[in-house]
Amino acid sequence: MSCSQLASAAGLSLAGTAGRAERWLLLEHRPPWGPDGTDDSGLPEALVAWFREIGSRVHLIRRPGRPQGPPLAFAARTTEDGGSLVRLPIDRLEDVMDADPVRDGLPVEGPLVLVCTHARRDVCCGTYGVPVYNALRRHVPSELLWRSSHQGGHRFAANVLALPEAVQLGRVLPDAADTVARTLAERRIPLPFYRGRTLHSPEVQAADAAVRAALELDRLTDVRLLEHDGTRVVLATPSGSVEVTVEEREGPTLPASCGKEGEPMRVLEATLQGLEPANT
Repeated sequence: MSCSQLASAAGLSLAGTAGRAERWLLLEHRPPWGPDGTDDSGLPEALVAWFREIGSRVHLIRRPGRPQGPPLAFAARTTEDGGSLVRLPIDRLEDVMDADPVRDGLPVEGPLVLVCTHARRDVCCGTYGVPVYNALRRHVPSELLWRSSHQGGHRFAANVLALPEAVQLGRVLPDAADTVARTLAERRIPLPFYRGRTLHSPEVQAADAAVRAALELDRLTDVRLLEHDGTRVVLATPSGSVEVTVEEREGPTLPASCGKEGEPMRVLEATLQGLEPANT
C-alpha cells in the first residue's frame, strides 16, 4: 500500500498537519522538477541560493498547455484575515530576484489554487494529485489553478493549497472538486479536507480545526487566535471565546512517504471545554 493509503486506513487525522509559512513565492518552471524541487530542477544557481535567503516558502508551478511566453511569478503574504496576492512582472526566472512585491506587484483576485503533483518527490502526489487537478479545471478559472511542487505531507495526498489565505487541504477527492472550488472561492474552508492554515503552529491548527468542526464554522474569519501558551489555545468565535487544550501523543507507526520506514506519527488531541475531545 502507498503511504497515503496506509495513513488513511490508520485513521490518521488531517488537522494540525499543515506546514508553516506566512510568505510565499511561486515561480513558473515548465521543465521536469527534480525530487528536491528548487534544488535540482535546473534553475540558475544564483536563484537557488537566493531562495534560501528570502524567508519565503518557494513553490515551483506549471500549467500543462499554457502558451509559451515569459514565466509567471506570484508573491503572497498570509494574515489572520486573509492576506495579499500579487503577480510579479518578469521576463526571465532571474528577474524575480529584483522584483519588489510592494513596488512592482500587480494585485490578483484569488484564491490561487495549487495542487501538489510532484510525483518525483513522492508517487502519491502524482497518483492522487493529477486527477484532482484535472477535476478542478472544470471549476476553477485557468489563471488561478496550478500544479505545484512539494507542499509537504505526501501521506495526505491529494494536497491542495489556497493562497493568500494559506488554507491547506488534504485527501481531496476528484468527486469533491466542485464543492472544494466553490467553497474556497467564497473564502470558506472545506472542513472535511482541512489540515490547517500555515500561519499557525500545529497546536493552533489542531485547536482551530476542532473548534470549526464542533461549531460548524467554515468562514475564514469565523475563528481567530487570541492566545497560545504551551498546550493552551484560546480562539475567538462568533459566539464568544473558546479555550482548547492541545496535547501531543504517539500515534500509529506509518511511513512519512512512500519507500520510507515506518515511524511513530505525532498526533495532537484537542479538548474543548464542554465538548468531546477531538483527535487530530
